[in-house]
Amino acid sequence: MNIYVGNLAYSVSDEQLRSAFSRFGQVSKASVIMDRVTNRSKGFAFVEMDDATEGKAAIDALNGNEIDGRAWKVNEAKPREKSRW
Repeated sequence: MNIYVGNLAYSVSDEQLRSAFSRFGQVSKASVIMDRVTNRSKGFAFVEMDDATEGKAAIDALNGNEIDGRAWKVNEAKPREKSRW
């Protein structure tokens, strides 16, 4: 299951993200998305969990919780739309 995590504090690292989600199950990947020019977090991330039940439990538990002063927006990631260009 691919999970979108938004409204992250810019200080959140991949490891902090992995730690938050690993309480609910096995995390196969946790990546904070970084701006290529500034090398600063864009304020969102993606987490991959192999077990959908564990992923849904993490979404339910973490969505809306305030972490590092920001209320995380956590939901199942939608497939990326193809560019029209």
